[in-house]
Amino acid sequence: MSKIIIPKGYKSALTMYETQRAIGTLKRTFEDKLCLALNLRRVSAPLFVDPNMGINDDLSGVERAVDFEIKETGKSAVIVHSLAKWKRMALKEYGFSAGEGIYTDMNAIRRDEEMDNIHSIYTDQWDWEKIITTETRTIEYMKTVVKCIVGAICETLDVLKCSYPQINVNLNREVSFITSQELEDMYPGKTSKEREDLYLKEVGTAFIMKIGGKLKSGMPHDNRAPDYDDWELNGDILFYNELLGHAFEISSMGIRVDEKSLDYQLSASGKDERRSLPFHKMLLNGELPLTMGGGIGQSRLSMLLLGKAHIGEVQVSIWDEETYKVCKENNIVLL
Repeated sequence: MSKIIIPKGYKSALTMYETQRAIGTLKRTFEDKLCLALNLRRVSAPLFVDPNMGINDDLSGVERAVDFEIKETGKSAVIVHSLAKWKRMALKEYGFSAGEGIYTDMNAIRRDEEMDNIHSIYTDQWDWEKIITTETRTIEYMKTVVKCIVGAICETLDVLKCSYPQINVNLNREVSFITSQELEDMYPGKTSKEREDLYLKEVGTAFIMKIGGKLKSGMPHDNRAPDYDDWELNGDILFYNELLGHAFEISSMGIRVDEKSLDYQLSASGKDERRSLPFHKMLLNGELPLTMGGGIGQSRLSMLLLGKAHIGEVQVSIWDEETYKVCKENNIVLL
């Protein structure tokens, strides 16, 4: 059975069709604000890729991609998990310059995903990527970009509240920056998720930095693939979700690996065999631009800004029978 949190006395502030209209407003508004803030242009992106190119992401390293055989070619393709590596190659092909970037709609099937209030086997994100320089490949520049994204989210909420004043959601626009090691030092003996809950309840909005490498405890805060984010220059944007009583991740993002950090992270994670893949060869040879980027969950953001208790209220997916039953009994209308 899926793990479900049922907020006491829950009732959506929006009807089923109002929700659909509000999602449309949210997506149009946020895209415009994100593009303006980060200087992004929309492009088309693949739903599936060649598994031999090395451009599909393996997320934490254990998720299985959905694969299928193409009748006409006799070869296989895999559904993307995310587009972190594909976007970097796309920026090279488009011939964009430093400071310019792209965004796209990313849709994926993550068949090994846990199912709960905020996780579904269907994933939809705004995937974005922009070219940076050696001078802007810094934590301080990353913090500036994080503030821009949080600002776009909060401004989108303001627009929604004008059209739907019954929405009772409030977000803290001030971002608290903290490293995963500082968080572990602050809450010893707690799991990473418990640490996030405790810290976000206190600050409201945070960017937890440096995710992927091992902490003093010997464990990483969370797993990250070794070949897209630089583990020293990445992080997660989280808000405190009052309705669910938990930290709520909206985006995983960061400055991408360069030749040096890719070399180190492949060895540290025991993934040296990837060095022979086309994408990794290009990167190690310095043939790809320096970039930063991330994914921003579309259903996640819709959940948060519309005050929804379950991701199934803002996207259509498949759930187990017990989830359908429990949600129906508790005023949670699954699409």
